[in-house]
Amino acid sequence: MNKMKTTKFDIAEYLDDDDMIAEYLNNVLEEGETSDIIAALGHVAKAQGMSKIAAETGLSRPSLYKALSHGSKPQFETILKVLRAVGGHLNVKTIQPQ
Repeated sequence: MNKMKTTKFDIAEYLDDDDMIAEYLNNVLEEGETSDIIAALGHVAKAQGMSKIAAETGLSRPSLYKALSHGSKPQFETILKVLRAVGGHLNVKTIQPQ
């Protein structure tokens, strides 16, 4: 019997262009919980390079990893810094009643 080797899925490997990153973040922002949004920012930061994002946010790499780790509760300022560093911004639109 052949054993199939599996590898852990890492979405950061697929976030390789700006359109894909924007689609991913928009989807998570619209559908996800707070912890999902933090994780998604971590995936994008990893895809773009933690050292680069750390330098752009003014955070150390260890602080950045900690802020974007599972179960963390980063300050909103940190979220905005990371979002801007990965090339994003927040945009508010009205919600239409269904």
